[in-house]
Amino acid sequence: MKTVGIWTIKGGVGKTAAAVNVAHAAALSGVRTLLVDLDPQGAASFYLRIPARLKGGARSLLRRGGDLGALVRPTEFDNLAILPADFSYRHLDLELERRKKPGRRLADRLATLSERFDLVLLDCAPSVSLVSEAVLRASDALLVPVIPSTLSMRTLDQVRSFVASQTRRQPLLLPFLSMVDRRKRLHRETTGACLADSSFLRTTIPFASVVERMGLTRAPVAATLPSQPAAKAFAALWHEIRERLGV
Repeated sequence: MKTVGIWTIKGGVGKTAAAVNVAHAAALSGVRTLLVDLDPQGAASFYLRIPARLKGGARSLLRRGGDLGALVRPTEFDNLAILPADFSYRHLDLELERRKKPGRRLADRLATLSERFDLVLLDCAPSVSLVSEAVLRASDALLVPVIPSTLSMRTLDQVRSFVASQTRRQPLLLPFLSMVDRRKRLHRETTGACLADSSFLRTTIPFASVVERMGLTRAPVAATLPSQPAAKAFAALWHEIRERLGV
């Protein structure tokens, strides 16, 4: 089982849209996929029509010995399940602090699902916290959405520094360009500079109204409009990730 954290410090960069669409693309390719919604806002759960409620809340997510698999919910898509968010996740840092070896707790809990899933995607809140450290420890790779703008590039530098500061296991860092609007000169110029960096994935996700409409359709783009460029871009992004990780 491979685990991929989808995380950045900056909000509004298409993180949750990427999480849901990549998870759906992975499931379509036959990979048994679990999307874990760690953001108390519960947007990923909402997109997949699953209530953002977890029996027992944050405590049940972290409780040693509890059956984590019992909290997993199927979605309407084959090979795709979700561990939904809960508003109590706003206190997830506090719950981790109460436990021994908090940095390893999430990884240990997810490991109990290794027989059921080939891929776990963690949709994380845009913050730096003890939860972020736990996500790094649990992840084989970290997928980082980057808008081609000055502030977003600055955020990527902060993410790289934070990952480098972790003296324990460090995930593979996979930045990718998100919400790219090629009508904007800054986006075109920054995209060219980013793609000259070999650490960036080659696929770029366009700024598209069909992605914004996911809040209305409550479904991945490929489930409603598979011929759209955005749907094809998310599929290409998944195949790049798959090749990098050997899923």
